[in-house]
Amino acid sequence: MTVRVVVVDDQEMVRSGFVALLGREPDIEVVATATDGADALQVVRGTRPDVVLMDVRMPVMDGIEALRHLSGDPATASVRVIMLTTFDADEYVHESLRLGASGFLLKDASPDELATAIRVVHAGDALLSPSVTRQVIEQFATTPRRRRPDPRLRQLTEREREVLQHVARGRSNTEIAAELFLAEQTVKTHVSRILGKLDLRDRAQAVVFAYESGLIAPHT
Repeated sequence: MTVRVVVVDDQEMVRSGFVALLGREPDIEVVATATDGADALQVVRGTRPDVVLMDVRMPVMDGIEALRHLSGDPATASVRVIMLTTFDADEYVHESLRLGASGFLLKDASPDELATAIRVVHAGDALLSPSVTRQVIEQFATTPRRRRPDPRLRQLTEREREVLQHVARGRSNTEIAAELFLAEQTVKTHVSRILGKLDLRDRAQAVVFAYESGLIAPHT
């Protein structure tokens, strides 16, 4: 199955570079590009891609505002969005995750990392750049915000709550399996059930839910 991608960036050199890099991947097709967030809304609605690579900082409409519109529109809410930035700890990461971004990647990621990110997000998992994953989650955890119990937590078994806590700390299925002495496939099954019970799209939304519901407190 070919993953259909839209690239959104205000710099022509960046757009061309991504198109060229992804053009080498047999299972990935760039179906369109856009120059800013407003342009992206029209392009995405017209092409219905699987994944959008969205720059955070752009004129006219930035990537965060474009993401807000895409997530809020039933016609485009299912599109996976990977936010792109040149900074290790972008100030908009938290808002991106809260709005439903499925990934966060640095623009200097290698071609392999870029292609892998698209495949991972298309498969339904969340993707944060390896160089910022722990840092981003720690920042999210310690940013002052109102936390309140969510009644949906009662739908989870004790094991599922435990797995969700590990997911929220940025651990992979392999790491969770080792920590809880479970098979990796068992962890994957738990994660799928958690997402289903909580009506969450992917691991990125699970991280947000875990902190905002009070399941995870800062520095726990």
